[in-house]
Amino acid sequence: MPTNRLAGETSPYLLQHAHNPVDWYPWGEEALARARAEDKPIFLSIGYAACHWCHVMERESFEDEATAADLNRDFVPIKVDREERPDLDQVYMAAVQAMTGSGGWPMSVFLTPDGRPFYGGTYFPDSPRHGMPAFRQVLEGVARAYREQRDEVERSGGAIVAAIADASRFGAAGGPADVPAQGLPDRTVLDAAVAALERTFDPRLGGWGAAPKFPQPMTIEFLLRRAASGDDDGRSLAMARRTLDAMADGGIHDQLGGGFHRYATDAIWLVPHFEQMLYDNGQLARVYLHAWQLTGDRAYREVALGTLDYMARELLTADGAFAASQDADTDGEEGATFVWTAEEIRRILGPDAAALFGAAFDVTEAGNWEGRTILRRVRSDAELGEITGTPADEVARRLATARETLLAVRAERPQPARDDKALASWNGLALGALGDAIAALQTTGGPGDAGLATRYLKLATTGAEVLLANLRGPEGRLRRSWKDGRASADGVLEDYACLADGLFALYGATFDERWFVAARSLADTILAEFADPAGGFFDTGDRHETLVTRPKDLQDNAVPSGNAMAVTVLLELASLTGEGRYVAAAERAIGQVSGVLARYPGGFGQWLIALDLALADVVEVAVVGDPADEATTRLVRPARTGYRPHTVVACAADPAASTIELLGSRFRLAGLPTAYVCRDFACRQPVTEPEALAALLLE
Repeated sequence: MPTNRLAGETSPYLLQHAHNPVDWYPWGEEALARARAEDKPIFLSIGYAACHWCHVMERESFEDEATAADLNRDFVPIKVDREERPDLDQVYMAAVQAMTGSGGWPMSVFLTPDGRPFYGGTYFPDSPRHGMPAFRQVLEGVARAYREQRDEVERSGGAIVAAIADASRFGAAGGPADVPAQGLPDRTVLDAAVAALERTFDPRLGGWGAAPKFPQPMTIEFLLRRAASGDDDGRSLAMARRTLDAMADGGIHDQLGGGFHRYATDAIWLVPHFEQMLYDNGQLARVYLHAWQLTGDRAYREVALGTLDYMARELLTADGAFAASQDADTDGEEGATFVWTAEEIRRILGPDAAALFGAAFDVTEAGNWEGRTILRRVRSDAELGEITGTPADEVARRLATARETLLAVRAERPQPARDDKALASWNGLALGALGDAIAALQTTGGPGDAGLATRYLKLATTGAEVLLANLRGPEGRLRRSWKDGRASADGVLEDYACLADGLFALYGATFDERWFVAARSLADTILAEFADPAGGFFDTGDRHETLVTRPKDLQDNAVPSGNAMAVTVLLELASLTGEGRYVAAAERAIGQVSGVLARYPGGFGQWLIALDLALADVVEVAVVGDPADEATTRLVRPARTGYRPHTVVACAADPAASTIELLGSRFRLAGLPTAYVCRDFACRQPVTEPEALAALLLE
């Protein structure tokens, strides 16, 4: 079978196009030099492996010989995986949005040979429909304009570059350009953000706005932090819980295998877009875990651990990192792996078990989606117990058995394709969830919790070692993607920040200082190579490839804003080191967005988390004792009990040998493990008993 230049790449998305008749290039100097030498416009196509409409456009256009001939004759075609190159995706998505008012994937952009965008869109069909021209018509029109209206094309490209350069400053980050940068705001901004979230909240169905509905884990995490601080009257927790409950019961949550699909296409969380992304599941596992710690509701624990188990079962790669995603489609049909008919379930479970299962998970003869059933939880164990006269715990046992049986049958079906590249930032989000889960399970001490903690610790340790060994260069700089023994693309700000945050969580779970040292190194690189003199950080480092503009995205997307996560990391680091330079850089960055946080909270969830931390009365706990010793573990336990987003804990057997300044000059009392509690720049009397530490933490 003929191949093009994409055959030498590692990205599964690019490899999907390696046999197209289109003469694709990967992004790089070879393609750009050819465009300049032949004075041809560039057709830039950006997508990702789990994108349904990317697959559609490939089948309709990129596999078509006539379309490929047009592309190859008049353009230099370049294919980019947006997950490998978020910098390119951000720059050219801003251009498409400026030109059309909207964006999405597949992204189709036409560039001058020097990379300036002059025309673009998203999906184009193979024939005119839905008010859209055929892709071949677009190609013909763009090629003619480039030949016959070159001056206008050049002016358009220059104007668009100027517009997106302006947009990379504060104005286009989700708020109006006339909102000036300010200093660190006070707590009233947090209260106003909660009030703004209430105005768009759906109190009946959970979530914000109408269909489609996205999980928004950063917003929920902010609300849990507000609830933990006790600064509101329960409004934050009510919004968080209603949304968490609705998502957990809905079709967006895989009721058999755990984990979450990308988003719900409707307002009731029933019909998902079936792709499954590591970044969603890493963030959602963490936020459900925190909800369990805050409320004690074990249903949240089960969702959190089920999501981590999904990640370990479906996304773990052979070398121990986590793969990026699973496709929405199975054999060209979206959701085929996940839906059921009532007859299938009766045949597998038998009539009695199927009746109970159907009553719990909305299985009917008519189905709830295109004649089939997307499983969703519609009755609780207690409700089913009342209906059937069966104890609720027996109902739970029977349903668990039925789920295991159906999951085993489902595993024999054709499965969605997996994009098994390991991305630094997304793996950092997974590490954060695992680290927090390890610490929580070590603290609770319930049946089986120690074994779970050990299993997650092995996953997290192996993953962190793989990432640092394969994506971190000798000078500490990161690459973004790892697959098939090859690293590709320079790391961007979100890679440094999210991986550092995950490593901090792993340090907090283990007190192994190699994770702290690695995280601090990443944070120092952010300050050295990503800082914007005007405040905050660029998304690309000083040594990154020069693009038509240097991107700086302040708004959260599906992944936290690199700027907002960098600020969070710097504040975490400041609490452990006491270094003012970390605080100064963080507060200056917050000043960029302080004017819009209360007005647009849904787009700035990670910033609100960072601001909450910046304004918090952070409790610093330094423990002198061997982390492996049971007496030290007992002493540390009160500082890890419950949800404590404003508490940092450091622990070492020998503070003199520690790299963490918070532990400096500490010592044991009477040879016992000893805890020091500091807040408001003052330290309390050291204690050696868990009860005494718990009392200090309650002050």
